[in-house]
This record gives sequence, C-alpha cells and structure tokens, in this order.
Amino acid sequence: MKGTFFSPRENGLTLHVRLTPRGGRDAMEGIETLANGQSVLKARVRAVAEDGKANDALIALLAKTLQIPASRLKIASGGTSRHKTLALEGDAGELAGKLDQLARYRAKA
Repeated sequence: MKGTFFSPRENGLTLHVRLTPRGGRDAMEGIETLANGQSVLKARVRAVAEDGKANDALIALLAKTLQIPASRLKIASGGTSRHKTLALEGDAGELAGKLDQLARYRAKA
C-alpha cells in the first residue's frame, strides 16, 4: 500500500522500514517517502550488516521503542536489504496508535 508505512494484517500490522546499519547510533529517524510513493519508517543501528546482527538490532530497537516484546516482531521480507517488511503481532489498533504517535513525535523533532 502506497502512502503509509504500516498496514493492518491478520493478528497485527505490517511495517515497512528503511534500515541504515553501522549508523553510529540506534535511533528511529522519522518517515520517508520513497520514489515509488511507499512510505517507510527510517531507522539506524550501530550493528553491522553481517550474520543478521543489524536485523537483530532493529528488532530490539523497535521492541524498546514500541514497548512490546521482541518475540512479537519478525522480519517478513528484506532480510538482506535496507528495505524491510516486518510483521508485528498483537492488537492492530494499539500498535497503529503507537506507530502514529512515533511518527508524529519524529515529525516534530
């Protein structure tokens, strides 16, 4: 779906992320719209993109930021790409509220 960085799915949400490994710090950096119109949540992690370390760091960062267990986050596609699709398990309304709040906060920063 173009124009939004997350969408509802059965038992949760699908989240689109653009990850920068070896980014010097672990942080969420707001929303970006790609050339194809797809919006993504920008994130950076200190971990290198080797042996899944950056993916693990992304999961940990998202879990901490959204205050949900890391076990409820999974990389659905893009495991070796900067552009990733994640599956978030849980109440879609609650998760959407947290992501909307994160996007609004990052837009002000």
